[in-house]
Amino acid sequence: MTEYYTVKRIDNSRLLRPAPPARLNPLWQRVAAGAAVAGCLFFYAWQHFECIQLRYQVEQLQAQEAQANELNEQLHLQVATLRSPSRVDAIARGELGLTVPVPGQIAPVSYTPSDGVLAQASVNADAPQQ
Repeated sequence: MTEYYTVKRIDNSRLLRPAPPARLNPLWQRVAAGAAVAGCLFFYAWQHFECIQLRYQVEQLQAQEAQANELNEQLHLQVATLRSPSRVDAIARGELGLTVPVPGQIAPVSYTPSDGVLAQASVNADAPQQ
């Protein structure tokens, strides 16, 4: 009698052998350490870029402050120019035609606080009565 042996090819490439838990502990420790280092680096980078952004904002605010100070000085000069007595005198004489008062033109008015007058309603005789 003849016996035939057939060879059966078994594909075990898709099978995974479960790793023992003792072998996975160092892996998770390394992953956790790497994540901690990456987190620290990201935190440092975020702080660094935030600091740079704040420097830009400070420079921008300083430039705005300098412009505001310059405008303030210009406005103070303009107010001083507009309030100058010689300018007011020139406008009064030239545009308004005012002159220096002659003696006797000014009559002092005596005012006493007790001379108060209340407003009174006067009845007009020509107006129709209600």
